[in-house]
Amino acid sequence: MAATSESKKAYWRAALRLTLGLLLIWFLVSYGAGILFREFLDQFSIGGAPLGFWFAQQGAIYAFLVLIVIYCIGMSALEKKYGIEG
Repeated sequence: MAATSESKKAYWRAALRLTLGLLLIWFLVSYGAGILFREFLDQFSIGGAPLGFWFAQQGAIYAFLVLIVIYCIGMSALEKKYGIEG
């Protein structure tokens, strides 16, 4: 099924919404948990390290990997929904 001009626009709106949502989560995890909320998070520990430090060093990497998987799954679903061949 060939995508119409209107479905292409809807696809790009949905793709942009997904991308911006994931970028917001990326920002909150990397900058928020690692820097802005570090002092609050340091009240807790994980594996013997303060949680704010853990997010800055390890947690952000795990979150990024999860975001990549979510992006791939989400974009595949959008391509299927709007009939875009990837």
